Amino acid sequence: MPKTPPYSPEFRAEAVRLLRSSGRSVPQLARELGCSPQSLRNWASQIDVDEGKAAGLTTDEREELRRLRRELRVVTEEREILKKAAAFFASEDRRR
Repeated sequence: MPKTPPYSPEFRAEAVRLLRSSGRSVPQLARELGCSPQSLRNWASQIDVDEGKAAGLTTDEREELRRLRRELRVVTEEREILKKAAAFFASEDRRR
């Protein structure tokens, strides 16, 4: 079951908007909002990437990469099971 993030996308966007418009420091605003300063920095950086202001993977690209890695892991596990099953049945045929 997927784990839900502790902060909604709306909360994150609003936190970054406040950071950029309020003139408060990252640690001060993070303390007021009840999140870690590093989380606030990460959210601001990710929004810059999503808006094309910085290089990196967008949120959609990150989600697709996560999905593809999960799918690859499943397919790899399935392939390993099939290889073991094929080897098992091949050895059974030799015994007869």
